[in-house]
Amino acid sequence: MAKKSTKNPSLNVMIVVQNGRLAYEAALFAASLRHTNPGFQGRLFLAEPMPGPLWERDPRLPEGELRDLLIELGGEFIQFQSHVFGKSYPYGNKIEALGSMPAGEPFIFFDTDTLITGDLAEVPFDFARPSASLRRENTWPQLELYGPGYGAIWKSLYDKFGLDFQSALDLSKPDEYWRRYPYYNAGYFYYECPQKFGSRFLEYASAIRDDAPEELVLQSLDPWLDQVALPLVIHSFGGSKDAIPRGLLDGDISCHYRMLPLLYARESDHVIEVLETVTAPNKIKKVLKGSDAIKRMIYQGRGAKVRDLFDQENLPRKEQALRNQIKKAGFWMR
Repeated sequence: MAKKSTKNPSLNVMIVVQNGRLAYEAALFAASLRHTNPGFQGRLFLAEPMPGPLWERDPRLPEGELRDLLIELGGEFIQFQSHVFGKSYPYGNKIEALGSMPAGEPFIFFDTDTLITGDLAEVPFDFARPSASLRRENTWPQLELYGPGYGAIWKSLYDKFGLDFQSALDLSKPDEYWRRYPYYNAGYFYYECPQKFGSRFLEYASAIRDDAPEELVLQSLDPWLDQVALPLVIHSFGGSKDAIPRGLLDGDISCHYRMLPLLYARESDHVIEVLETVTAPNKIKKVLKGSDAIKRMIYQGRGAKVRDLFDQENLPRKEQALRNQIKKAGFWMR
């Protein structure tokens, strides 16, 4: 038996689970967590939206082998109601689900399309200072000719919620360069209390959706709403982008791969080793083959063919270039 870590003993991990692709990704996540963190003392919460007026179909994962596997891997299902988003904006699940987590206990949320590839106990979290993923491109805002610039757009949002904009800037970056302004990927985020964080996240996201500043009139909020509101929430709680060292989450300890073809195209050999190790046991393989993407990419070897398309030391800078090359070769799937 591996020796149990004494660091972050009460850490709660949350992912969102729905019927379909997310449930299979959740199984990959749970299997990787158990493999790389054999002494994990926290809890893995599987947040599941309940059916209601904001869903056309029941979004829950039905009883069966996949649900049983998630429980066997240590997952605890919790349910939440969709009062604000639902089918119209499923990314809002991560926001509304936080209200069903245990209050006053440190948490970290991960997108389901993530693998845990190292020991979470090695991350020196300060849960009083929230932060989130910095693995992002300049996807929002998209500047329009004669429209406001980065500074005016972001300042309008900070002003809307009475937050100090100047203190949120990275002054080492030049004016109107996108990295100067606070922007995160919502692939992970953490704080000392999920209910406080979730309540404010819901407040800010709803207000931006329903009554955005006029500087946002030319900007799309779908699917970017969560990533527009997230920097404001983090700043309001005294967090920042440098709250934990770089290279751990979205590095040695976690990998937000997004889609399996992208994982094989650009991630490290270690990530692929973890993926293929945790999916090898027959009892897991039997269930995961229900996903066409997993079956073809992992078990039928298409992932290896995708990897052979690229020089790992000289990858395209933009994700879209990776996608285009994979699609051209006929290996794109999700």
